[in-house]
Amino acid sequence: MGSKRNARAETKLVEQAEASSDSELDAEELYLSSDDDADAAVGPAPEDGSTSDDADDESEEGSEQDSEEEGGSLDDELDRAVVDYIADRGGTDDPAETSGRPPGEPGEAEVAETRPVDPGSDSSEDERPNRNTIGNVPLQWYKDEEHIGYDKEGSKLIKRERRDRLDALLARNDSGKEWRTVYDEYNDEEIVLSKEEMQLIQRIRAGQFPHIEVNPYEPEVDWFTRETEIHPLSSAPEPKRRFIPSKWEEKKVVKLVRALRKGWIKREKKDESEEPPAYLLWQDDGMVAEKTATGLSYIPAPKPKLPTHEESYNPPKEYLPTEEERAAYELQEEEDRPQFLPQAFDSLRKVPMYSNFIQERFERCLDLYLCPRTRRKRFDIDPESLVPKLPKPRDLQPFPSALMLRFRGHKGKVLSISVDPTGQWLASGSSDGSLKLWEVRTARCMHTWALGGPVHCTAWCPNNALRILAAVVDKKVVLLPSGTGTEEVEAAAVQALKLTPAASEGDSKLAHWQARDDGQGVDIVHQHLVKSVTWHGRGDYFASVAPTGNTQAVLVHQLSKQATQNPFRKNRGRVVRVAFHPAKPFFFVATQNHVRIYNLAKQALAKKLIAGGGITSLAVHPTGDHVIVGSEDKRLAWYDLDLSAKPYKALRYHTYALRSVAYHRSYPLFASSSDDGSVHVFHGMVYQDLLTNPLIVPVKILRGHERVDHEGVLDCAFHPTQPWIFTAGADGDVCLFCN
Repeated sequence: MGSKRNARAETKLVEQAEASSDSELDAEELYLSSDDDADAAVGPAPEDGSTSDDADDESEEGSEQDSEEEGGSLDDELDRAVVDYIADRGGTDDPAETSGRPPGEPGEAEVAETRPVDPGSDSSEDERPNRNTIGNVPLQWYKDEEHIGYDKEGSKLIKRERRDRLDALLARNDSGKEWRTVYDEYNDEEIVLSKEEMQLIQRIRAGQFPHIEVNPYEPEVDWFTRETEIHPLSSAPEPKRRFIPSKWEEKKVVKLVRALRKGWIKREKKDESEEPPAYLLWQDDGMVAEKTATGLSYIPAPKPKLPTHEESYNPPKEYLPTEEERAAYELQEEEDRPQFLPQAFDSLRKVPMYSNFIQERFERCLDLYLCPRTRRKRFDIDPESLVPKLPKPRDLQPFPSALMLRFRGHKGKVLSISVDPTGQWLASGSSDGSLKLWEVRTARCMHTWALGGPVHCTAWCPNNALRILAAVVDKKVVLLPSGTGTEEVEAAAVQALKLTPAASEGDSKLAHWQARDDGQGVDIVHQHLVKSVTWHGRGDYFASVAPTGNTQAVLVHQLSKQATQNPFRKNRGRVVRVAFHPAKPFFFVATQNHVRIYNLAKQALAKKLIAGGGITSLAVHPTGDHVIVGSEDKRLAWYDLDLSAKPYKALRYHTYALRSVAYHRSYPLFASSSDDGSVHVFHGMVYQDLLTNPLIVPVKILRGHERVDHEGVLDCAFHPTQPWIFTAGADGDVCLFCN
């Protein structure tokens, strides 16, 4: 008996599932095709999810009574059979599963429940308010909560229990209202659509008016001419005034005739053909086109200048000329004199006639009709946009800003200074013929050499293993052991300065190497006065400059071989300074007007930099790609060797000629010293990106020297490791500025 019931239940369930899966009818079609009994009562769905159809309830109760009479346990067996069948089929016949939504939830094509609306208003605000009052917020916020929001009283709206797939399947197949039930996710309730609402949806989908009482094709009714009148509105006869002339018009005509006779009204004359007037034959010869951009060929004359304070009849006293200025005015030529001298009068009636009035008006007339006029376009440019935006100096620290120490001991002008590679010792040469060695941190003079002449230049050997000091005195380049290193370093320096027989016995036409009289160091005697000396980065080669030497102006010396050579047969211009490239075999030669860069490996000219004139100093950037040049015309020029042969930046901040320029070895700093007694420190950042131009910002002006005989700061040098700078002045002092 149980097997038969299971088979019967399974057969019934299969038929329902196939009917539900094969049916493609919409909700409204299924509803419209149902019986009148099923559509009789439509209302909101009960909260427990069951339908409210009385007929269905009666049929279900009747079936339950029948089943109880048959066996009393038919429902239990039927439920078990349905569960077994669903488990065997894997739930594939569940429409909720095939549609991809959770069981018990409505489909995509859902229609909101219509609520009672005020017939006197077409606003949606009259609809029944929502049960949920959370507002227009995402419902995902309440996904993991047990409630979906709050009602008007602030109470939580607890989520309904969702039906499982089996209950959803049975409710969909057994109930006729499930197909017209939609789920309101916002209020968490199910709404059953009525028959009128289903018809409304069907008409909208068919492209018709939603309401059936609206007829868009009503017959046209002519409200005004649909009925023909038989009698006229007024059958009065025409008045007499319609057939006689108007007396008022007669008065107007008489008035116009009288005005024409007396000439009060003039008739328009016809245009008579007249000969064209005379015109200037060469009026527009200077114009490119017949009309200018404004549409007119006439250019107004420039207005005369307005009078100033000095043209007043009683100007301030500072505008009145002195006796010396009057005498200078009388000595000038008439063409160079000012037009008048300011005078003071007590009152305006005492002012005499201006003697040059007629002459000035005559010259003004000459300018008006003889001088050509042109229009100049004026560009409205914001002045602030022309000023480059530079960082503030306080953001570019560290840089030297305060005077820390003052080295005193020279009796004459300090012409040159040099710092050893360790930064512990400082050498200074003076015009009194002394070369002093100072300790940087204590400003103590450790040793003094009397060289017998002005020391124009000093330079430390970059090789720390030698500690050799070079100085320029008259026609000699003196190499001295500094005595600042260990015993091994001092022994190496003495051995390097020990003359070889070939060097001492040789008779070179360029320079002669000889030992000093005191036995310490070597003298390299030139044929001309030497002004400067510079070392190569490795410390073996050094070059000397003798500006008056013509073909022997630049000589290169080698310390290891104690030999001298002339790299140039001819020098084009007076050589002022030379410098070695820090990494490449390039040699910089600065004349008064140009800076030539020679490739020593190829023995050819690599580049020629154009300067303004009067070059006095030269410095090469540690990367070797940039050069700064100081000149007598008060300019500091920065050259980018990869950019152009002309200066990248020309800085003119000094008031007198520049004497020295220097780069810092490790910090982005460079400086220039001048005869005005000041040292200007700049921030010069060089980027590795070749597309980014160097950043040059003036950061500090240092003043610590007094001008003597129109000379100020003669030399400057940076500390090799610290942001410090040493300056040598004509007052005989050496100053140390620190950050």
